[in-house]
Amino acid sequence: IVYHAVVVIFLEFFAWGLLTTPMLTVLHQTFPQHTFLMNGLIHGVKGLLSFLSAPLIGALSDVWGRKSFLLLTVFFTCAPIPLMKISPWWYFAVISMSGVFAVTFSVIFAYVADITQEHERSTAYGLVSATFAASLVTSPAIGAYLSVAYGDMLVVILATAIALLDICFILVAVPESLPEKMRPASWGAPISWEQADPFASLRKVGQDSTVLLICITVFLSYLPEAGQYSSFFLYLRQVIRFTPETVAAFIAVVGILSILAQTVVLGILMRSIGNKNTILLGLGFQILQLAWYGFGSQPWMMWAAGAVAAMSSITFPAISAIVSRNADPDQQGVVQGMITGIRGLCNGLGPALYGFVFYLFHVELSDTDGSGKEGKTNMSAIIPGPPFLFGACSVLLSLLVALFIPEHTGPGMRPGAYKKHSNGAQSHSHSPQGSGAEGKEPLLEDSSV
Repeated sequence: IVYHAVVVIFLEFFAWGLLTTPMLTVLHQTFPQHTFLMNGLIHGVKGLLSFLSAPLIGALSDVWGRKSFLLLTVFFTCAPIPLMKISPWWYFAVISMSGVFAVTFSVIFAYVADITQEHERSTAYGLVSATFAASLVTSPAIGAYLSVAYGDMLVVILATAIALLDICFILVAVPESLPEKMRPASWGAPISWEQADPFASLRKVGQDSTVLLICITVFLSYLPEAGQYSSFFLYLRQVIRFTPETVAAFIAVVGILSILAQTVVLGILMRSIGNKNTILLGLGFQILQLAWYGFGSQPWMMWAAGAVAAMSSITFPAISAIVSRNADPDQQGVVQGMITGIRGLCNGLGPALYGFVFYLFHVELSDTDGSGKEGKTNMSAIIPGPPFLFGACSVLLSLLVALFIPEHTGPGMRPGAYKKHSNGAQSHSHSPQGSGAEGKEPLLEDSSV
């Protein structure tokens, strides 16, 4: 019943996955002197705009329906693709600005909530998230092969065609999921500022000690993770000197291992050592992974650290579980909204932080002749990846904070102040109903990513 959502997600991210190799090349050619800094700023602006706009778009979709906003988000998210070969400067400018509408997952999860029963939603969310992972496991490898065999232009044309196919699919085949009776009487229905305020959930963080500890843990651990996502493949390609085919293989292998870790290994750990200890173990793996990335200078070190990174992916599903176990159903949306808001903020701050640290330590890609020997300064020869070490320190602080999270809080996560804000906080999940299960949507999305 959710195949419409599955197809939309697969086509959108498959198109972007194809561009992994060409995008790294164009980025380095466009900004040869400050590649990492500009990469961080581009993704940082996009992340911050997405964080600011997501609640408003979700609230508007509750009034005007999901299909129109699904079409809007997919169109503007994919709009930069053809500009890659037309004008690289416009390409990166439009990528930054597209963050205003780059919230497809929020609308998709609301769409799924509309068309499924409460007991079906966790399975449906898992299916959508698995589809997202599958699209990114396969598409970079395909894009790298086509780029080497036929050139970047063919990859850009193919990605553009797939994006257009996705838009046509939404126009023709995707039905509206939000029933008319669930919408306000007119399109002029008012939307409160609390619904559209991206900082609404963050202001409630300090109202409960357990929630505060969880949110600090999420912030300190996801900040380096968001920065890593924005720059790591560029780092592999230009500093560690991975070939495009090797980068694609790395993405595929780590993606598959992460799926196994979040399904098989996570279940075993949750049953054997408990929820809190699983979080601590995941943070420990993340510290090891980031430290290895920071000091590693050989390809085999990156592969080994990638396997550790797959194990570190168990952290956020475990955090989601501990929140859902310790919060009442009518408070799930509030607590999950806080965590999702913090992660959205990290998606803007993390890339900018990594780009600035690369720039601060003079890790620049000065080698453009293809020799591959002089792309780093003396400082980066000692510490090849300074931002990853900063990230490891941040996650270490996160681990220390997580030690104080109680395994079972019971009524402790039930302050009355949350309940009076529940409607506004649930706007973060963009769901038309007030059930706790729907409040889990954003975090399920993030943990699967």
